[in-house]
Amino acid sequence: MAAGPSPKRFDRQVRFAPLGAAGQEKLESSRVLLVGCGALGGVLAQSLTRAGVGQLVLVDRDVVELTNLPRQVLFDEQHAAAGTPKALAARETLSRIGGPTAIESHAAHLDAGNLEQLAGPADLILDGTDNLETRYLLNDYAILRGIPWVYAGVVGGAGLVLPVRPGEGACLRCIFPDPPPPGSLPTCDSAGVILPAVGLVASMAAGLGLHLLVEPESVQAALIELDAWSGVVRRLPAPRDSDCPACAQGKLSFWHDGAGRKAEVLCGRNTVQIPPSQRSPDLALVADRLEGVATKILRAEVLVRFEVDGLTVTLFRDGRALVEGTEELERARSAYDRYVGN
Repeated sequence: MAAGPSPKRFDRQVRFAPLGAAGQEKLESSRVLLVGCGALGGVLAQSLTRAGVGQLVLVDRDVVELTNLPRQVLFDEQHAAAGTPKALAARETLSRIGGPTAIESHAAHLDAGNLEQLAGPADLILDGTDNLETRYLLNDYAILRGIPWVYAGVVGGAGLVLPVRPGEGACLRCIFPDPPPPGSLPTCDSAGVILPAVGLVASMAAGLGLHLLVEPESVQAALIELDAWSGVVRRLPAPRDSDCPACAQGKLSFWHDGAGRKAEVLCGRNTVQIPPSQRSPDLALVADRLEGVATKILRAEVLVRFEVDGLTVTLFRDGRALVEGTEELERARSAYDRYVGN
């Protein structure tokens, strides 16, 4: 834990009556799991760090790219040029803020196999991801462990926010019982996205997250729609569905079926993600073996990146890999097995 903050640091925040000194103490003793620290996650992480949350656990599977910079506030051109893992770049930026927040970062793909370990004794889960399967997994886990969480999504100029208190009001599957078929919804890659929409949605999610940490019983379940382009805001009541497969029937299929453990195509990226292996690779040994076989070999703290057979492969310390240049699962898996090992 970082050194205690100056008494003046949170003076204006504590003057906000619904929070007060007692609420600030709750924030400083809280642990928050934030999944994804790109666009939404960057604003969420900054808001919670500046608010003085005690522990902030960042989990992100991706690396910084140049196209991230117009909307992802924690990164700069140096991060993009180096292909820095977002979780590490985010920690670097947030650490300069100072204050009492202890930041823990993991350059990893969150799935049913590591969620419990990464969450630890979390008091709140925040959604900064762009992956529907991960969101449904978070919903299952929150119900299983009774942890409040906030769903947030944005595309184009608008987005949605849903605070979830397990057992009180709607969960994600009360409103959206199943993920839509792949390709049926617009994405940031197909419809674009603007930073004002990201900031609007993430700020609402952050405010509700702080509220859930301080006084959860007074947070009312509602699906909130915000449009930064038109200026329209709608609040839709979100009662619990008595037939909900998750919170009513207890069918936590995304948790029990091990969501996130299969190779998958990343939407709009021309990239396949290979899931973590059971044994972590020796990155130095892999890099040494690739000399004379692959090109543009980059060795970094938690990854090795190289180019081979027209593909760019980024191998992480947990054995997970991003294979850029294809959407063919078999081609990506073949490259992984040939050059990394299975």
